[in-house]
Formats: sequence, C-alpha cells, structure tokens
Amino acid sequence: MIEMSIGQIAKIVGGEVIGIDPESKTCAYPVISSKEAGPGTFFAALKGSNTDGHNFVEEAIKSGSQFALVSSQVTGAAIKVSDVLEALATLATYVRQELKALKVIGITGSQGKTTTKDLLQHILQISGETISPEGSLNNELGVPLLILRCTLATKYCIVEMGARHAGDISYLVDIARPHIGVVLVVGSAHLGEFGSREKIAETKAELIAGLASGGTAILGTYDEFTPNMEVPSGVERITFGENSRCNVRAADVEIREGRAHFDLVTRDGRAAVSLQLLGMHQIPNALAAAAVATALNISIDSISAALSTAEIKSKWRMQVEEINGITMINDSYNANPESMAAALRTVALISQETGGVSWAFLGKMNELGASSGREHAEIGQLVTKIGIDNLVSIGTRDYMTQLSEASDRGESAVHFFENRAAALALVEHFAVGDVVLIKASRSEEFNLLADLMREKLTEDLA
Repeated sequence: MIEMSIGQIAKIVGGEVIGIDPESKTCAYPVISSKEAGPGTFFAALKGSNTDGHNFVEEAIKSGSQFALVSSQVTGAAIKVSDVLEALATLATYVRQELKALKVIGITGSQGKTTTKDLLQHILQISGETISPEGSLNNELGVPLLILRCTLATKYCIVEMGARHAGDISYLVDIARPHIGVVLVVGSAHLGEFGSREKIAETKAELIAGLASGGTAILGTYDEFTPNMEVPSGVERITFGENSRCNVRAADVEIREGRAHFDLVTRDGRAAVSLQLLGMHQIPNALAAAAVATALNISIDSISAALSTAEIKSKWRMQVEEINGITMINDSYNANPESMAAALRTVALISQETGGVSWAFLGKMNELGASSGREHAEIGQLVTKIGIDNLVSIGTRDYMTQLSEASDRGESAVHFFENRAAALALVEHFAVGDVVLIKASRSEEFNLLADLMREKLTEDLA
C-alpha cells in the first residue's frame, strides 16, 4: 500500500484510532486471516456466518500486524469503523485514485478468468511489477484486498471480477477503475441466479460500460453476446478469437498431446505459440492475455515466448498428473456446461493419442437453475457422442436420463455412485495408458476425490 499515517487512514474510512499514535506511518496491506498476519500487514477483522475476525485480533497483533481494522471494541492497536468490509472498499478506492500511473486490467467472463489472469501475469511480469489475486478472489472483498497490495512500484494490477447479481461488477469497477476491460465469454455459470444468459451478458457488460475515455475494451468472439457489447466513446475495441476478422487471433491451430499449437496473429505480425496448458479451451484464454499485452505495447515475440512457457499456477484447473502410467486430470475447481464440455473433449483427444481407456468422473454442476436437468443430460449425451469410454456419475443421475439407448449400443459404459468414496472401487479397473477426468462444481469437493484416487493409485499400482 502507499504510505499514510494511521490518522489519515482513519479519516478516509471514517474511523476512530485506538491504542496507536495517529501520527505513526504505515504502508501495511490488509490480511483477513491471523495466519497471514506479520510485519508489513494490518488485520481486517471481518465478521462471517461462522467466525468473527475480532476473536483473532490479539493473535494477529502478536504475529506482527501493525494494527487491526475493527467494528467492535478490542484491546490493542486498532481503527474502529462501523463496517470493516465497507471501510476496505473506501480505502482501496482512495489508494487507487492516488496510484495514477498504475495500469489496472479487469477480467470477467463465465469461465477462464483465473487461467487468463495467470497467463497475463506471466507475460506482464517481465516488463514490470505485476500484482494479481492468488486463486480467484474476485468479489467485493477480493478486489479491495488486491488494490491495497499495490504500491508506487506496481506497474500492472490484474483484477478478476465475478458477479452473482446485477450491479456487482459496476461496484468493483468503481473501486478498481480499470484501464483495460476484458470480457472472455458469456456462458451458463450462475444461470440460476441470473435467470437467463441475456441477464448474465448485461452484468458482464458493466465492466466495459465503466471504462473511461482512453481505455481499451477487449472482447471475445466465442458467444453471441460478448462481441456485440457496447463500447463507450473514446474507448478502443479489440476483439480476439479464431476467425480472420478478429484483431488478435489464432491461426493454423493444431492439437498435440492435448495441447494447442498455433500462430498468434496481431497488428504487430505473426509468431508461433505452443501452450503448455491442457485443452483446446485454453486458446481463448491465451488470446485474451495476448490482446491485453498487445494493447499495452508488449512485443509479439515477448508475448508468444511467455505464452509458450506459462504453466498453471492456480490449483485444480486441468492439473495433470501421471501416476504409474495413468493420466489423471484434476479439474475440480468448478464446473459449468461449457467448461465441462471442454474438459471432456480434451480427455477424448488425449485418450485417442495414448490408446488408453477414457474415464470421466463427473459430479453435479450447481447454480444452473431450472435448466439444470437438461444441461446435465446434454453433457451425458456429449460423453457418448465424443467417445468417452466410461461415464462415472457421482451424486446425481441427471447425466444419465437420456443415455439408456446409447448405453445399450455400447458407446459408453455408465456407472452411478451415491458418493465419492464408493466411486473409488473403479480404480482397480484402470490400466496403463488410461486417461481419467475428475470434474464437478466446487461445492462438491471433488478435489478430495482426486486426493483419494492419487493415494489409491500410488498404493495399488506401485
């Protein structure tokens, strides 16, 4: 954070200084867990449904936090406010306004935000200090926390912007004030909350609508809504995709060992890219990152080189492990119909190359609203269509509602288990060369299934 006095911070957030000299200086950044507390931090005592940060203030101060931001009376150095979350947003808004040279890039979309962020971080860090969120903390808490980590030395700040309601992204834009806004794709994630893809598109478009003159709107061409979003006057429009009309595009695409190889084409020329990331669906993410870097005047050679060396930083996103000859793909971070289809197609391609049997361990896709049954059934049909050998449905029969005929024809073997532990019995049927996908919505905790499967494979096949 930028240097300020404790008293100045208190004035900005409308708080009361307790137990610390208001004239003392700080450039501490906030943490919300006492385990992360230490020198150079201050502790934001948030009240949640299960825990109250105020119970950990003393621990945070002992660990080195300079002060705590609180909404209840505590013992020790603190700034007391009426609402800690609101105070963080207010402080972040002020800091962002003071960091006039900082380039903020906002990224939204139904899927691909975190991977695009990771790719862009890899590109930009070469040319200057780049801050981005760890994981995908992309809400009214995550964005202020990220902005407050920026200093005068920070050149780029990459902000993920998620939404569950109309107005959510506008709120984040008011805090972060991005120079560049990226909309990846409008899909079906959170369809249950929004009711329609049209409403989802309207909310994603809040990022573009909030760009100031001189900014840049970067729009994907992978759905019918995103490329047609209205761009404010004075804002440059850059499109990315795989057709010749896109400003940033992929040409001569090939898939080898499940990974995309293509020529990146921009206004600056053409350069070869060989992604280390698994799946064809990584191409849009790579192109989005390339479009941002192009807008920031990064050379195409630097972009292509960075994309070709970037690896996944965030866990449980098409994470590949080879265990005793079996390829396990852990994509358990989240799931929606679009990302599920992309992961399945990747597994089909890889298993064709290895000659092994393909397995898809699939759990529920949540937050789909009234369309949930249909969306699951369509994924089940896709499994048989693209030649996945085994569909393992866990916790839901919705994938199987329209599969009896296909199953009778022997196109895919269909298995159903009530829970993750029961499904582990199938591990004994795995053989060298097999490809195994593990995927479900985050709340289904399929990362635990991946852990158990890894243990069993190591134990049984060592």
